[in-house]
Amino acid sequence: MATKVYIVYYSMYGHVEKLAEEIKKGASSVEGVEVKLWQVPETLNEEVLGKMSAPPKSDVPIITPNELAEADGFVFGFPTRFGMMAAQFKAFLDATGGLWRTQQLAGKPAGIFYSTGSQGGGQETTALTAITQLVHHGMIFVPIGYTFGAGMFEMEHVKGGSPYGAGTFAGDGSRQPTELELGQAYHQGQYIATITKKLKGAA
Repeated sequence: MATKVYIVYYSMYGHVEKLAEEIKKGASSVEGVEVKLWQVPETLNEEVLGKMSAPPKSDVPIITPNELAEADGFVFGFPTRFGMMAAQFKAFLDATGGLWRTQQLAGKPAGIFYSTGSQGGGQETTALTAITQLVHHGMIFVPIGYTFGAGMFEMEHVKGGSPYGAGTFAGDGSRQPTELELGQAYHQGQYIATITKKLKGAA
């Protein structure tokens, strides 16, 4: 039976979505792993999104809280809002009370990835504060640590991400994830898929 990894994200301008797509490629490279991309519901109306110049959402399906129970492992992604996860993703997690009561996510591995507007905009605080959500569900946080090797020590170019997970800088919105950032995202997908497969096999 295939190991199921769900990549669940919120992306307003597409930066997190690009990382998600690369994470999917990495996770899909692990034999016996089935990977699916999901978006969480938007909480803002079209008028507000229009004023924020947000592009239309992609056709990646919208997940419901109960569908999380079907997966063996997760990678959760979101942009930063004042150093924490965006409200859209928090609203989705706030709706998982039923899963919490029945402990359906307990013991399942989960990683985190993110996008910030600036270098000091919360690359690490966003991950750190998101871990509380995993803890209350009894999930196992899987950081990538320094397993990405030399890419973790890049000093000549601006690079998002950290030992907590893959990341990118959006700047004013025009900056797109670099090859190095995408490479780290691919690695994260591969890494978490491998661990999820091992945990499922040992269960």
